[in-house]
Amino acid sequence: MGEQNVRQHEDEATRQAFMKSLLTEVSALEEMIDRGMIESGIRRIGAEQEMFLVNQAQKPAARALDILELIDDPRFTHELGLFNMEANLSPYELGGDCLRRIEQEAEDIYRLSREAARKTNSDIALVGILPTLTLSNLGLDSMVPTPRYYALNDAVIKLRGKDFQFTINGIDQLNVKHDNLMLEACNTSFQVHFQVSAEEFARLYNIAQTVTGPLLAAAVNSPILLGKRLWHETRIAVFEHSVDARSEAHQARGLKPRVHFGDHWVDNSVVEIFKEDIARFRVILTTETEEDPLAMVREGIAPKLNALRLHNGTVYRWNRACYGVADNVAHLRIENRVIPSGPTVRDELANSAFFIGLMSGMAHRYEDIREHINFAEVKANFLAAARDGLKAQQVWFSGDQIPAQDLIVKELLPLAADGLQRAGVSAEDIECYLGVLEQRIEKKRTGARWALESLNNMESQGTLDERLRSLTSSMLEQQQTGKPIHEWELAEFCQFQDWRDSYRTVSQFMATDLFTVRPDDIVDFAASLMDWRHIRHVPVEDDQGHLVGLVSHRALLRLVAKGLDGREGKVTVSEIMEPNPLTIAPDTTTVEAIRLMRRHQVACLPVVSDDKLVGLITEHDLIVVSSRLLEEQLEQG
Repeated sequence: MGEQNVRQHEDEATRQAFMKSLLTEVSALEEMIDRGMIESGIRRIGAEQEMFLVNQAQKPAARALDILELIDDPRFTHELGLFNMEANLSPYELGGDCLRRIEQEAEDIYRLSREAARKTNSDIALVGILPTLTLSNLGLDSMVPTPRYYALNDAVIKLRGKDFQFTINGIDQLNVKHDNLMLEACNTSFQVHFQVSAEEFARLYNIAQTVTGPLLAAAVNSPILLGKRLWHETRIAVFEHSVDARSEAHQARGLKPRVHFGDHWVDNSVVEIFKEDIARFRVILTTETEEDPLAMVREGIAPKLNALRLHNGTVYRWNRACYGVADNVAHLRIENRVIPSGPTVRDELANSAFFIGLMSGMAHRYEDIREHINFAEVKANFLAAARDGLKAQQVWFSGDQIPAQDLIVKELLPLAADGLQRAGVSAEDIECYLGVLEQRIEKKRTGARWALESLNNMESQGTLDERLRSLTSSMLEQQQTGKPIHEWELAEFCQFQDWRDSYRTVSQFMATDLFTVRPDDIVDFAASLMDWRHIRHVPVEDDQGHLVGLVSHRALLRLVAKGLDGREGKVTVSEIMEPNPLTIAPDTTTVEAIRLMRRHQVACLPVVSDDKLVGLITEHDLIVVSSRLLEEQLEQG
């Protein structure tokens, strides 16, 4: 998340001064390029490892600050959420054993993280989205308490003028309404940096855009969000919404969200990207800037360009242009942000080798990638890969649609191998890392496919919360072996976990697939629903989803006992429903729900959030919970 010494601009004068600095820094960068002050003649690669922290119940653990204090290593830093961490790996010159050295450092980071995490009764999970994450984990109390994050949250909410609200359709459908920026903390990635010269930036950036679709198809590892099976790489969809600062008017006008892929090629220079992002996206944070970066350039000093880097850090292209300075030498990088974290470090390096190899191989084979494929197809490939993974159809240079798995195996893996060889990477490492990717493709076993197949394999065992915990437990166990994903066994429902954490609140086991009626429906329909579905209670809701009543089996019996007096087929639900049923919230504890049922002598409790019906629990559900926990106590002695 970058520089922490930032603030939300407090007045128009502050914003105007920052904007002036921003424009000056763009001019300074242009002059640096003209003067040849951007490093060239060397290719370096690097990476950032993001990770989730999980507790002993396989759920998010808000222990980042404690773990960072225990690690005390400058490579590590926090991210937006207290259940996330990030480590910045060292840059390596491309060639020789660079990939193996990155893997060794990444493994060292993983080991150090786990050792420190265990001291806080937590662990590390490498996955794009943690399966056990819930909305209750995404409050501001889970945000790392730094000025940058609070300022960014306030600025985005102010620009939007309303809560975040969106829908993602996959195998299931997810409808989300949320009031802060913490949705961004759902995502962790393995970000790969590829250093380029100013002269070759446009050409190589366009190549990076082109290869991102098939790269993502092979790397997908985030199919589950908030208990729903969605895209194979759901990070792509949720991240776009999580920092969407557009008001309704801006959305209606078609303004791009701050997270985007882009809509056209880069023609000549990296400056095109910075200028477009300044033109399209409002300044939302400010920081201290250098007094006269143009004068520094003319004196041969490379400025840090604080304003430009900060603004660039609030616009999230999937392939991001990055500027940096080391030892008074300025450089440019392309940061590929699509590769998810995990499933293992070896898998991450296989994905990275594929990307780096394609960048090198395509740069050698194609003078101008724009002559072989149009941008609309490149963007469509990216979105298709995010949705469907290896099953995605990719439009390639022939103009034909090709399944991603065929395109990768038949054309792109050989091209990546050639690119790595030309870059001087050792033959042993090329065979190792691209071999991992090839076996993953041949077995059709991405991280996303493993998770989805594992859930399907568990079918209806236990509750969804228990299945997701079993999935996460298996993921952590197999991740720690270091075996790449194509060698993993499918997760199985774990009979021996401590399930108490799966029954702490009613949201963890309430029924959500509900059959409801409306107030003006005839009673016969409610009675038929109860008979067909073998249920004893039917919620009554209006067309907006507001709970307005509850029909019970007893109410129907009383109606029959009274007689219908010739009104068969005419009695409505509103005449027999309980209009003010006792309700609870999703975060109500199970113990409190039991107490309420006993105190009020009710057999059913509708679960309501924001006046909308979201679930239902019954006496039967609580009997199941009690018996489950009793069995566990007996097994434990």
